[in-house]
Amino acid sequence: MRLILHTAAYWLMRSLQEAIPRQQPLAKGEFSTLRLRLLKVAVRVRETASRIRLAFAANCPDAALFSGLVNRLILRPG
Repeated sequence: MRLILHTAAYWLMRSLQEAIPRQQPLAKGEFSTLRLRLLKVAVRVRETASRIRLAFAANCPDAALFSGLVNRLILRPG
């Protein structure tokens, strides 16, 4: 079971890394860097019946990249 979970985590991180535009410095980042910069982000989550809104801190340097990644991953075929 542990191998399946590690494989799924690797696949998710790989998908996240491939969704980052090539001109961004994080496009060539290691998984630990991606985890610190994109996954371990403090946001305020507001959930309504039709959408989920994320409120980033005013000085979050990767907020625009994060919202672009969400759009690219949602619109991705397959």
